[in-house]
Amino acid sequence: MKAVGIMKHGGPEALEVLDVPEVDAGPGQIRIRNYAAAVNPTDVAARNGLMAEYQKINPPPYVPGMDAAGIVDQLGEGVETDIKVGDEVMAMVVPSGNYGAYREQIVLDQNAVVRAPKDTSHIEACTLPMNSLTARLSLDLLGLKEGQVLAVTGSPGAYGGYVVQLAKADGLTVIADSNESDEELLKSLGVDIIIPRGEGYAERIRQQFPNGVDGIADGALLNELAIDAVKDGGSFTSIRGFKGKPQREIDFTTTWVTAYDCKKDILETLRQQTEEGILTLRVADTVDIENASEAHRRLEAGGTRGRMVIKF
Repeated sequence: MKAVGIMKHGGPEALEVLDVPEVDAGPGQIRIRNYAAAVNPTDVAARNGLMAEYQKINPPPYVPGMDAAGIVDQLGEGVETDIKVGDEVMAMVVPSGNYGAYREQIVLDQNAVVRAPKDTSHIEACTLPMNSLTARLSLDLLGLKEGQVLAVTGSPGAYGGYVVQLAKADGLTVIADSNESDEELLKSLGVDIIIPRGEGYAERIRQQFPNGVDGIADGALLNELAIDAVKDGGSFTSIRGFKGKPQREIDFTTTWVTAYDCKKDILETLRQQTEEGILTLRVADTVDIENASEAHRRLEAGGTRGRMVIKF
């Protein structure tokens, strides 16, 4: 069975096509014949050594990937679900050793797997689970109410785009910074107010909202540079572990999507919102398994609007 992974950490060229053992679904598990895996920044961290300390509990190969979409081909004993063999499904994958999503076949807990949105390809469906769950978690941590104001950094990206669309569905006002080239995209996602990207982020926000915004979802890792844009007693969440120093009664949180692993009801809602047109699936491009390194190169180069996807 083919997978894409690494035997040692390095640049994109470290990725190689590997043979890994086939797996069977155990009790309460579902096996997916995987046809598509989205490429995310966390996959780069798994490849380049940033996660080496965590990975060393298992021997190589290390197979990255947190998004899978394919067809159910085996149900384990005791599975309680209306999903059947042959159904098109998607799932978020929490990698462990060679059990990341960059593989032709994967076994997951039944609660990690939901049907793919109707009328979507495997390639489109695999761009939804991890990033939308991350966005949903960020908004839940921020705890904003209808009518409040959210600032989103990195809004053209996959995570940021889902934050914007989910925030609008929650009844929030959204302000985002943007290069001129991304303004139309942000408008299509639903951003209410667009400010120029560049230095002085907090000052630009305060020009629009003198007291500051109610919350920030920091997808661009502005970190300290964004804190001053939050009002006293507001909320701030980041996606890479940054947590601001206590100040002005701001509620600082970090968004670790593993908190929503196997939260089937949440992923089901995100699927439904996709079918209703609330969420937009964006694919930047596809590569086959022999060219997976190209997907990593393009992601690291920046500027992709949507996810690169590896086809299996």
